[in-house]
Amino acid sequence: MKTRINQSSYWLTLLLLLTTLGAFAQQPAIQYFRPYDQRGVNVYETPKNDTVVFDGLKLRLGANFTQGWQNITHSNNARAILTGAGNLYESAPGSNTFYTNLAGTGAPVTNLTQDPNVYGGYISPTGQLYSNSNAVYQQAGGFPLAQANFNMDIQLADGVRVSLVSYMSAHHHNEFWVKGGYFQIDKVGFMGSEFLNKLWKNLTLKVGHMEINYGDAHFRRSDGGNTMWNPFIENNLMDAFTTEIGAELYWQKNGIIAMLAMTDGEIQGSVSKPDDRKPSIYGKFGFDKKFGDIRARLTGSFYTTKSSISNTLYGGDRTGSNYQYVMEPWNATLTGNAFSGRINPGFKDNVTSIMVNPFVKFKGIELFGTYETSSGNSQVENGEIKYSDPTKPTFSALPNRSWQQIEADVVYRFGKNERYYIGAKYNKVSGTAVFGTSTSATNINQGTRQDVSVERTSFGAGWFITRNVLFKAEYVNQKYNDYPTDNILSGGKFNGLVVQGIIGF
Repeated sequence: MKTRINQSSYWLTLLLLLTTLGAFAQQPAIQYFRPYDQRGVNVYETPKNDTVVFDGLKLRLGANFTQGWQNITHSNNARAILTGAGNLYESAPGSNTFYTNLAGTGAPVTNLTQDPNVYGGYISPTGQLYSNSNAVYQQAGGFPLAQANFNMDIQLADGVRVSLVSYMSAHHHNEFWVKGGYFQIDKVGFMGSEFLNKLWKNLTLKVGHMEINYGDAHFRRSDGGNTMWNPFIENNLMDAFTTEIGAELYWQKNGIIAMLAMTDGEIQGSVSKPDDRKPSIYGKFGFDKKFGDIRARLTGSFYTTKSSISNTLYGGDRTGSNYQYVMEPWNATLTGNAFSGRINPGFKDNVTSIMVNPFVKFKGIELFGTYETSSGNSQVENGEIKYSDPTKPTFSALPNRSWQQIEADVVYRFGKNERYYIGAKYNKVSGTAVFGTSTSATNINQGTRQDVSVERTSFGAGWFITRNVLFKAEYVNQKYNDYPTDNILSGGKFNGLVVQGIIGF
């Protein structure tokens, strides 16, 4: 059955691509629209410029495709944690002295040797086999799974359109998966009111299950097969991206932007556990103006929710990282370990985040930055997970943890129509992580907290062969600091080269 489903998905994907390519030469123009090719670079909110004449219902089919190649090396300095006939814990990284408990008490277990026939394997003098759960994935240069998106945009009426994006292939979901869609209103002629027509000259309403507009970094991120707008390979370390059900109301005039929104606060709709679910409120204010050859943009955004069954502000991506398997355990799987290299602070219950993004473009030089601060907790940290047995202990809410992120990149575009670019990016996150939480019926644990940080430096270059075809490459270096020695990220680091070929239309 699984093979049959995969074959059906393959033929559906092929049919959609052939249909899209057949219609590509005569794609209609859509109002208030961000193109999926080079023309979409450095486009943020769709402006209120009325440049496309409405002449009836239109259907636009498009797609994005990314094939990568990577050659990344990674390593760590974590204590070996052996699983087999009971767990064994190394006393210190590289000591080769083990205990039956993490605290390192009792009689030591010695004379274990690494199994030369099994990567990450150990063997005892009696022949007992163990696997080191902190051994990083064995990898070499190669081609990660290609990713592809399918885009549908429909012009329904003058100033009224629908957008639907689906993932045809992705690292987290190999199967066909709907990202989301929205209904966007930039004109209200269908209301028959001159007053509303004038009012709506500066307003835009988006309603749907859609990518939320928190911050500006999400406009420059890689999204499955759509990596055309990102001058680098991967997104920010703390990748603020999710899809939620709700509405966004925009006001734009003379380069000033204001937006306020409300959603259900979760990546999926639900009617269960109403006491645990609160809406998310978020907004944005800023400006985007041109002063001669200089384009300057500055926005501030906020996002907050008081309670959630499973908030995904930093874990809402359904596609996965563009660094495959880095710093993952030896037994990692593509779908189960799809977010390699990213940092999720784990604020699944309550979260409040603020992001500030400056952007300046002077001729071919671009500067973009991110400052973000975020705080929150998970349900178990807030004492909401309880034993069913009333005689067992209860838990109080712990103080909110907090994280900060800074990012700065510079890109220089040159050549005819800025076909070429080079760039450099620095990204750092630091905050209080929680380790060892448990929500099982027999063992509820609020975990232990420790301050950690992660730094990434990357250098990239790209060539738009046409406005629909991009070739880009990046050298990346990432380092993990202050993680507990029993965590796979302790002393972790990776570096290497990633190359991608991208098609977008």
